[in-house]
Amino acid sequence: MKSKTIYFVAGEVSADNHGAALLRSLREFNTGLNFIGRGGPQMRIIAGEQFKNWIGNAAVLGLWEVVLKYGYFRKQFRETLKEIEESKPDAVVLIDYPGFNLRLARALRKQSPHQKIIYYISPQVWAWNRGRIEQMARFLDLVLCIFPFEADLYNKSGLRAVFVGHPMIERLRAQKINIERDPNLLGLFPGSRLREVRKIFPVILESVRQLQKQTRNMRFEVAAASAELARKMTEMLDQRPPDRQVIEIKVGETAAIMQRAFAGIVASGSATLEAAYFQLPFVLIYKVAWPTYLAGRLVVKVKYLGMPNVLADKEVVPEFIQHRAKPSSIIQAVRRLIENAHARERMISEFDTIAGKLGESGASEKAARAIIEEIDAKIDMKRVN
Repeated sequence: MKSKTIYFVAGEVSADNHGAALLRSLREFNTGLNFIGRGGPQMRIIAGEQFKNWIGNAAVLGLWEVVLKYGYFRKQFRETLKEIEESKPDAVVLIDYPGFNLRLARALRKQSPHQKIIYYISPQVWAWNRGRIEQMARFLDLVLCIFPFEADLYNKSGLRAVFVGHPMIERLRAQKINIERDPNLLGLFPGSRLREVRKIFPVILESVRQLQKQTRNMRFEVAAASAELARKMTEMLDQRPPDRQVIEIKVGETAAIMQRAFAGIVASGSATLEAAYFQLPFVLIYKVAWPTYLAGRLVVKVKYLGMPNVLADKEVVPEFIQHRAKPSSIIQAVRRLIENAHARERMISEFDTIAGKLGESGASEKAARAIIEEIDAKIDMKRVN
């Protein structure tokens, strides 16, 4: 039997993690699969030396940073198209990373009209341009969705979609610990990218400073996504000596902190869903460069930024975005979650409902099965013709 080849494109750390889980599941279903493409170190471990690790350069955030690296992305775009044309894979699987991957899918459809193109972790076009869904239907064969409402929306618009569940569920379930919350501990989650941390962490630190004056016995643990980010945050902390005594930065302990802390301040992103899953009452904060924020305001069509609020279709979690991210407002909301038992219980109850919408564990296995079925259907169609 001829081995099958799948070409992957993942451009961020989270996509690399989800991609690695997907590759492992694909291998369990079919050990003869050949994986090529570009992603990160986790995917490369499974796929082999021929797989390109480009995430160090590809993972950028913000309009201005993309503009600065335009030449790099243009070169990578052309190289990716050429690699796909030369390798003639049985399927191309695009993982998140919509700024690059949606353009790639469109160009790929023109280059190879019969190429099977599958999108995993569907782009959130429902947030900024729902009219684009019908366009996507012209160059995508299948979308694998992590939220149930996405599949319904895409299918109604003529884009074939399957809800597989959120891949983070299996990871978070494995990280659950049996521990009581510390009423004097506040968890701080300033983001997983350096650009985010530079904008958000100073606001969090000032919030901590003000909260200390009002609540003397509070301690604070900061979740750092990497040792590099921990070093950067330590440098920022060293400029604020009084804070250093009560703030501890910890690498790779996000899930543990979310289960130990009594409340949290969380940067918008996947961490908000993780906090909801672990039932940590929190407030959401987000700041970006003003050009990026203003550009986003022009295109984003949803009422809320945080996914827990999007899934609930109401403000379950207070959002403090851009100019509204003021320490005085943030600590007022945090204190309410610490001191008001009814407010805490109401938020936690909403989190139960939100977590239920993310599906059961096994998203990677469901996605792998859908991809293999799609490839087999293409092969069967060729035989018939």
